[in-house]
Amino acid sequence: MGGPLRVLHVVVNMNRGGAETLLMNMYRHIDRSKIQFDFLTCKEGVFDDEIRSLGGIIHRTPYITEAGHRGYLQGLDRFFLNHAEYKVVHSHMDKMSGFVLRAARRAAIPMRIAHSHNTSSEGSVPSRIYKWYAGTFVQSAATHYVACSIDAARWMFPRKEESVLVLQNGIATEKFIYSIETRSRLRKELSIPDDCFVVGHVGRFAHQKNHVQLIDMFHKLLEKRPNSRLLLVGDGPLKSEIERKVRDLRIEDHVMFLGVKSNINEMLQAFDVFVFPSYHEGLGIVVIEAQGAGLPCIISDTVPAEVDMGIGLVRFFSLKHADNGINHIVEASKKTSREIPIGALAQKGYDIRQTVQKATSLYLSQFEVEYEDVNRVYAHV
Repeated sequence: MGGPLRVLHVVVNMNRGGAETLLMNMYRHIDRSKIQFDFLTCKEGVFDDEIRSLGGIIHRTPYITEAGHRGYLQGLDRFFLNHAEYKVVHSHMDKMSGFVLRAARRAAIPMRIAHSHNTSSEGSVPSRIYKWYAGTFVQSAATHYVACSIDAARWMFPRKEESVLVLQNGIATEKFIYSIETRSRLRKELSIPDDCFVVGHVGRFAHQKNHVQLIDMFHKLLEKRPNSRLLLVGDGPLKSEIERKVRDLRIEDHVMFLGVKSNINEMLQAFDVFVFPSYHEGLGIVVIEAQGAGLPCIISDTVPAEVDMGIGLVRFFSLKHADNGINHIVEASKKTSREIPIGALAQKGYDIRQTVQKATSLYLSQFEVEYEDVNRVYAHV
């Protein structure tokens, strides 16, 4: 071969989200002399400059909201017919991957990977119906099925679970190890007293993340722990609605909206407990990160059980019984140690190096002739 195998990842944009964070973690750790990542996106993203600095090419195609149904499909067909040099297409569009991979199949691209990152579709009823329709093409168009959890596999690939590769959302575990120095520095920067009990959340302000119930839970927590703060990291369409709710409850002195942050590994150090009341998740990579930082995690029972690393940090609660979640938060406030067993995440397969090994093996599985010594690809891992 004259160069690395170029894998085309298909996403809406490369902003900070679960799937995008996983992709960048993989990209930074994979042996780029053997495998290079390129991207087909519809919009600019915060990771674009880093992608280009790592040697990646970013292609653009208009999204359906701009081009309409027919224009979107024509754009996909045109792109793949003009870029048939790609041997591997890895789509992260959940059920919309049906349209992506159908176009790739028409262009005779040999490896077409559908990757499920969720357990439900977002949007209005018409939007979800449209995504369902797109999803009907996934199983006929994909050659390989990948999911971040068993629940995500069952949702997107019904009756195909035995054919699905569960690719763990690995993280660079060494970056999340608890640091009291980092904690002190961040709390000082945020003007948070040392004795303040800090509840943290990281997630997009969208219906899925259930910020409304999170605010209600924190409001009730203040009755039991008045010296508490809630730190909200992220942005999204519902942010102004949540800000208004905080003002209506007159708890704005206790809630901080921090926006999008690039240093999540450091932000987690400033928290005392991580609360994650999502309506649904494919996995919830940030919960893995929080456990890597030794944080107690109080999460809804709609999040897949695989997110629990088995080190005593996760407590599940039902969204119908949020008081149980509040009690778990109060109990977590008594925890003093942030140490976790060495290698705890790696034992469950959530070290990014393990994820890279699995992905590398998948990508090269069809191309042994060109890449005879697969083991050499792991030398960089």
